[in-house]
Amino acid sequence: MAHAVRFYETGGPDVLTWEEVSVGDPGPGQVRIRHEAVGLNFADTYFRTGLYPVRLPDGIGVEAAGVVEAVGEGVTDVAPGDRVTYTGSPLGAYSTERVMDASHLIRLPAGISCETAAAMTMRGLTAAYLLRRIHPLREGDTILLHAAAGGVGLIVSQWAALLGIRVIGTVSSEEKAEIARAHGCRHVIRYRQENVADRVRELTGGAGVPLVLDSVGKDTFAGSLASLSRRGLLVCFGTASGPVPPIDAMQLAVQGSLFVTRPALADYIADPAERAALAGELFEHVATGRIKIEINQRYALEDAEQAHRDLEAGRTTGSSVFVL
Repeated sequence: MAHAVRFYETGGPDVLTWEEVSVGDPGPGQVRIRHEAVGLNFADTYFRTGLYPVRLPDGIGVEAAGVVEAVGEGVTDVAPGDRVTYTGSPLGAYSTERVMDASHLIRLPAGISCETAAAMTMRGLTAAYLLRRIHPLREGDTILLHAAAGGVGLIVSQWAALLGIRVIGTVSSEEKAEIARAHGCRHVIRYRQENVADRVRELTGGAGVPLVLDSVGKDTFAGSLASLSRRGLLVCFGTASGPVPPIDAMQLAVQGSLFVTRPALADYIADPAERAALAGELFEHVATGRIKIEINQRYALEDAEQAHRDLEAGRTTGSSVFVL
């Protein structure tokens, strides 16, 4: 029998249950995939807590990699035996196998393992659109990156270095500061000990930065705005500390005609051609070793409750995966 993690009510990590499930044959346009590794993402906690509402009961998880075991009628892009990865599909990735729509799948090149893919597909494609689609960054630019030692942060820092972009990263501890520096952060700010905006102004000669990448949300929002240069852009792509507060449009004008956006990865990979382009660039960097994917935590899928506790307590760095 296949197994999956499901939840019947919103709440803390203890609402997650480990169950036997029945997986049928794929229908038209579908595949049955056997997972080899499943990604653990902070966004998973948003579904569990109800911040992102879903109809319950439901599975959980949106990212995994594995092997196609069977295909339904009309599926031509993948075949049984193909190694694939995906992110952003309907919930249910926390499972040993599942039936899903084939349109979500991305074929894996030979140089990337399923474990690496599960650790980086969501984070890597997020880093890809943040650096390659959302703002016209140029070599020599400086950006501010919150949670620089996290899974997305480590990929962004390495990729930015390849593009000649200087990264100022924020972290919570010296241990995480060392990790961020080792992955390309030019400067690291310990946000519990330093005022982020003041330090950014100091590092940029008072100008501020044209782009802030903020996955933290409520706790960092004001400091992120105060770190921007005139006509700068704040990208709020996560809410680890809670949703960002209501935006006063006049304050954006007063602080330098600033811009704020709250993007979603789904809108940058909805077009198959654009998704393939971003994935191809990401996979090339990883396969050649220019970007290294740090898997610093590995869990059994049945230990999802503990994995969520570690994630929410800030005890993780880099990427985390469930290994099957």
